[in-house]
Amino acid sequence: MKSHTQVVVIGGGVVGASVLYHLTKGGWKDVMLIERAELTSGSTWHAAGGMHTLNGDPNVAKLQQYTINLYKEIEAISGVSCGMHVTGGLNLAGTKERLDWLKMAKARGRYLGMNLEIISVDEAAKMYPFIEKKHFVGAMFDPVEGHLDPWGVTQAYAKCATMAGAEINRFTRVVDLKARPDGSWDVITDKGNVVAEHVVNCGGLWAREVGRMVGLELPVLAMEHHYLITEDIPAVIDPKVDKFHVIDFEGEIYMRQEGGGMLIGTYEQACQPWSERETPWDFGQNLLPNDLDRIAPSLETAFEHFPKLGEVGIRKVVNGPFTFAPDGNPLVGPVKGLKNFWVACGVMAGFSQGGGVGLALANWMIDGDPGHDIWGMDVARFGDWATLPYTNAKVRENYSRRFRIRFPNEELPAARPLRTTPIYDRLVAENAVFGEYCSLENPLWFAPKGMAPIEDVTFRRSNAHEPIGVECRAVRAGVGMTEIANYGKIEVEGPRAAEFLSHVMANKLPAVGRLSLTPMLNEHGKLIGDFTIGRYMQDKFLLVCSYAAEGYYIRWFERHMPPDGVTIRAASMDYPGLSIAGPKSRDLLQKLTHDDVSNEKFPFLSFRRMNIGMIPALVGRVSFTGDLGYEIWVRPEYQRALYDLLLKEGAAFGLTQFGMRALLCMRLEKSFGTWFREYRPIYGPYEAGLGRFVDLKKNDFIGREAAVREKESGGKLRLQGFVVDALDADAIGDEPIWHDGKVVGWVTSGGYGHTVGKSLALGYIAKEAAVANEGFEIEIIGERRPATRLDAPIFDPQGLRMRG
Repeated sequence: MKSHTQVVVIGGGVVGASVLYHLTKGGWKDVMLIERAELTSGSTWHAAGGMHTLNGDPNVAKLQQYTINLYKEIEAISGVSCGMHVTGGLNLAGTKERLDWLKMAKARGRYLGMNLEIISVDEAAKMYPFIEKKHFVGAMFDPVEGHLDPWGVTQAYAKCATMAGAEINRFTRVVDLKARPDGSWDVITDKGNVVAEHVVNCGGLWAREVGRMVGLELPVLAMEHHYLITEDIPAVIDPKVDKFHVIDFEGEIYMRQEGGGMLIGTYEQACQPWSERETPWDFGQNLLPNDLDRIAPSLETAFEHFPKLGEVGIRKVVNGPFTFAPDGNPLVGPVKGLKNFWVACGVMAGFSQGGGVGLALANWMIDGDPGHDIWGMDVARFGDWATLPYTNAKVRENYSRRFRIRFPNEELPAARPLRTTPIYDRLVAENAVFGEYCSLENPLWFAPKGMAPIEDVTFRRSNAHEPIGVECRAVRAGVGMTEIANYGKIEVEGPRAAEFLSHVMANKLPAVGRLSLTPMLNEHGKLIGDFTIGRYMQDKFLLVCSYAAEGYYIRWFERHMPPDGVTIRAASMDYPGLSIAGPKSRDLLQKLTHDDVSNEKFPFLSFRRMNIGMIPALVGRVSFTGDLGYEIWVRPEYQRALYDLLLKEGAAFGLTQFGMRALLCMRLEKSFGTWFREYRPIYGPYEAGLGRFVDLKKNDFIGREAAVREKESGGKLRLQGFVVDALDADAIGDEPIWHDGKVVGWVTSGGYGHTVGKSLALGYIAKEAAVANEGFEIEIIGERRPATRLDAPIFDPQGLRMRG
């Protein structure tokens, strides 16, 4: 084992081997993998080896497509067979709602190039004759599903990497990691030490233990997972023709052919975590004791839905652990606060996602950017609230719901309530229906008196539709109040704060007492942030942003901040704000403060300290409703007093409380985009309609050259608003946008505009289609609905209300 290397990858499962291969493919040859036992000794060796391209996040689905297409490449380079069996797969729907979900999945697949097909139960039974048709209402066929050999795939990755110069050290355990002053690492093993410029934690079952070596508690948990293999089913299955690959969502089972029998796996309700606090280092290629009683309900359903399975015996039972993050997606990327320390773990679908994870992480390490939109996998999406007990609760919930529908308006109950604001009890008393965002409870809407604060879960308009409409109309007609604690806040201050912010932000900074709206770009000129910056002193700034991306932003700031003169602090929970909006909001605010808040003295985008009653606050004249409005930021100890004061004095103006759902409806009426939906690292600022917030005349900010090129070329896409001729269901995001019979784009956000009485959508289309006025359709639950492109926001298109 050599003593110095550019990268040490810790862990020799399929993910570690993929990362190693992609680093060499990207040109980094001086790389090393260290594995405590033999390759594939963790979760990889006992995996069922299934692969599929279907994923709820289209950006993850693209990487899954890449992964599956990669196998032929690594087979050809290495000469090692991956044992590929591309059989195609049948996804069975047992309910109308599941069939709707499959129709939506097929629609997403249209703009990903996936050839998915909705078929009838009769067609499904012809393809897979052991189906008991009475339990199903339809199905979707995916031609790119199948299974492979986990050992062969891992060995193929590893051989490709070693052929390119990588070193692999088996039966070598990393026992500690020590940061060096220059940012490199001492990798201490039981067979000697290595100095590495970068360390990648691909520890799998041991990812927590590797993380703890550097003071990091990763939110991952291993779950016991059963699958079994039946004896041959000669009347149905020909062992020479491998063609059966099935997911039965209602039965919560997956199946594939194994010789002349079937492999059956389940995500059972009575799920069982394994090694909840610490993974033993001596756990090797071991299996866990079988517990067929625990999975018996799932097996009974399988035998009912596929009777032939119950007529044969069981040849083999496998029960092995594999890891989940709280939301079921991988943890990938650099770790905030740790230089040159990377993670790629929690990849439970390693043979669908491992190649894409390896590609994105290698790109990130080599080029400074993953080259793909992997926000759904980014380790930065979890904050310090993702403790071990929180992770345990959410992983159990996620595992047991693996094949269940997550409706777009569905809020899951595990680990709740965990974090609440000072006015939480007040909001409960007001019949608020709560959602959870970054473990923080926030009011979604308010149920009227006499109505239970429970929302029906559905793909269509729910029982919340009318109450949300009441909230929206009340704001537009008078004044409304909503809690905005779930906005992200970051404090930046110091003598070089302005210099630093000017370098990382695309727009010019505000003067003291003002706000500015600005995108943040990466080196490729793509959107990695959207900020409101308030400057209340010469060297003190409050950045308001997406709370979910707070860690993501601070990690970026750490990478680019000067060595001194700037202090950056996450402050989201230090300012649990309230917002008032509507044409009477100025009158209400003026009643509560001695400051002059007239349009002349406190115009649009003003920001200053002022007292609201007795309460010290930071007040900005801005509102995501797109109406006249104000954001009022106070310390936690003042929020209850502010809430009570606004309610008391607002009564004279007819003040109505509104929730996040109404806020999002009103922002659609203004065609306002938001992070993760309209603003993501796959879009440029001019494509996103943010060009007016990019100041190309100021200093050489990050991404400036690329932004200049995009402005000159016009980019490839255009963010457009649409009015949709919807029925009882609105667009929610990721639906195809059609023009003259061709898919030309996709929806990023959708909903109902209650104050304009229209179903609305925002989405990206090819810029060539953006000049057309007719011929658009948006596909909602499998039905193409006529849509009209908007040239301007449908509400207050000139912005007179918010500026007046």
